[in-house]
Amino acid sequence: MIKVGKPKGQQVMRTRAMSATFLVMYCVLLFDVVGVLGDVRTAASYDPPYLPTRCGGYSEDQFPPGDLFAAVSDGLWDNGASCGRKYRVRCISGPKRPCKVRSIVVQVVDLCSHDPCPATLQLSNKAFTAISKIDAKVNVEYAQ
Repeated sequence: MIKVGKPKGQQVMRTRAMSATFLVMYCVLLFDVVGVLGDVRTAASYDPPYLPTRCGGYSEDQFPPGDLFAAVSDGLWDNGASCGRKYRVRCISGPKRPCKVRSIVVQVVDLCSHDPCPATLQLSNKAFTAISKIDAKVNVEYAQ
C-alpha cells in the first residue's frame, strides 16, 4: 500500500505557519483584553462643579465628547503641560472587586484641587463609572 500525502517538509512548514499565526492572534487578543500597559497608580471620582478648570477656565468646550475627563495630581500636572493630554485608563483592583473589564481614554482638563490629592487621577463621574462598579478609590493602570 502506498501512502499518498504531502511531503513532510510541507507539513512542517504548514505547522510552523499555523503556530506563528496562532501566536500573533494570541498577542492581539491579550493586548485587547489587557488594554493598557503602563504605570500603576490610583484613581477616584470627583463631583461637579467641574468649572472653572486650570486648563480652560470657564469654557465648556474644553470637555471631550462623552465627558470622559480627569484632573491630575502634581506628579502628572507638569506645570500645566498636561492640559489636553489623553490617557488610556483601566481599573485593575480595589475594594469589593470593583473593576469593569474595559479601558477608557480620558483627557486632562484640570489640576487636582485638593492638597494632597486623594488619587493620581481624579476622574469625572462618567469616566469613573465606566471603569468601576463602586464609588471608592481604585488602582488603575494608565498610559499616555
